[in-house]
Amino acid sequence: MTKKISLLIVDDEESVRDSLYNWFIEDGYEVECAANAKEALTVLEARDFDIILADIKMPGMDGIEMHKRIRTLNKDAIVIIMTAFASVETAVQALKDGAYDYITKPFDPDDLSHLIRNAARQINLKSENEILKNKVISLENIEDIIGNSKAMHMVLQDVESVAQSNSSVIITGESGTGKELIARAIHSNSARKYFPMVSVHCGALSESLLESELFGHEKGAFTGAMYNRKGRFEMADGGTIFLDEIATISSKMQIELLRVLESKCFVRVGGNKEIRSDFRVICATNRDLKKMVENGTFREDLYYRLNVVNIQIPPLRERHEDIPLLAEHFIKKYCTSMSRDMITIDTAAMKRLESYDFPGNVRELENMIERAIVIGNGKVIRLNDLPLGKDIVNTSYESLEDLEKKYILEVLNKNDWNISKSAKILKVDRVTLYNKIRKHNLKPINQH
Repeated sequence: MTKKISLLIVDDEESVRDSLYNWFIEDGYEVECAANAKEALTVLEARDFDIILADIKMPGMDGIEMHKRIRTLNKDAIVIIMTAFASVETAVQALKDGAYDYITKPFDPDDLSHLIRNAARQINLKSENEILKNKVISLENIEDIIGNSKAMHMVLQDVESVAQSNSSVIITGESGTGKELIARAIHSNSARKYFPMVSVHCGALSESLLESELFGHEKGAFTGAMYNRKGRFEMADGGTIFLDEIATISSKMQIELLRVLESKCFVRVGGNKEIRSDFRVICATNRDLKKMVENGTFREDLYYRLNVVNIQIPPLRERHEDIPLLAEHFIKKYCTSMSRDMITIDTAAMKRLESYDFPGNVRELENMIERAIVIGNGKVIRLNDLPLGKDIVNTSYESLEDLEKKYILEVLNKNDWNISKSAKILKVDRVTLYNKIRKHNLKPINQH
């Protein structure tokens, strides 16, 4: 899993550059050279390097100023300063500014090689830690796939069979069914699990923002592009990219995506260098892509490129037997996160949940359980703690604004109008909560 370390040598003496180049090429590093700071910064704008070995005394911009510029281009690069003995004080200043180390000229090749090896070891350890972190996150997410129904067993069988391949997958299903969890299950059981799964919610971004998000951009590519930025395809190298709400992308982006899927190459916005990335693509949608192809709103060639394997997630109304397991899972989840004693759900409330069709699917059930824990009393969730229970005697529908007003007021009263605590439970900031209070003209009970 050890990566090949890239090294940039910056020195105005050609003999030094040539010597160092040959040493480190023989040691197995990927090496490039620059004759001065200006040339080095031009190289760094085009690509990143793991280690930069820079002379502190050069015509024009010196090594200290160059080091400061490097930090703005690539804050993760390890910078090692080369200096004559008389300039050690300046090199120490570079250490204070974030340089990794310095070495004085003339230097022993073995000493310099040892210093570079230590830096390379640090880079590889950091990379391995990130890989392990991604693995742990993925495995934790798999635990949220709950269900013993026949429908969910079939889904998990599909996950197991497709995980070991590199084929593209489309996950279809209504909103709230857990499509991203299934995508993470595929990634976590694949050979790519040691590399990241990168998610992009296509429906939340405009065409121009989505293009920049997927492909990255070069400094100055558009107003506000102050730095080079890697895109999600580049970040997913070795791993998986998950494109949620794929049906929402524009015709132009469909063409761009097809080209990338076919070649695994792309160019950053505003750039001209072709970048190659090895990724697997998993998509999700709640729309019928086949019908979109038929009516001409989704490209047929892209559809078949993506739809090598299709996994259909059943809505919750088609697997009622999973509702008790899901309800118990969410009770445990929110009691733990709110530091509450574990509570239960009574028989009448559970039966009502099992008979409800859940148009919002698993997400609706989760929100319902969270709300019941926040506003309920005692150690048992009862029928009256669920909005479903009220539907039995009151079939009239309230507006979304009325429901929001009631819910916010319930949380505020439950927490004695403690704004900070209520905002945390509602998952909004204090300013947003104050705005909602003014909007709905809410007041504590003793001020009505």
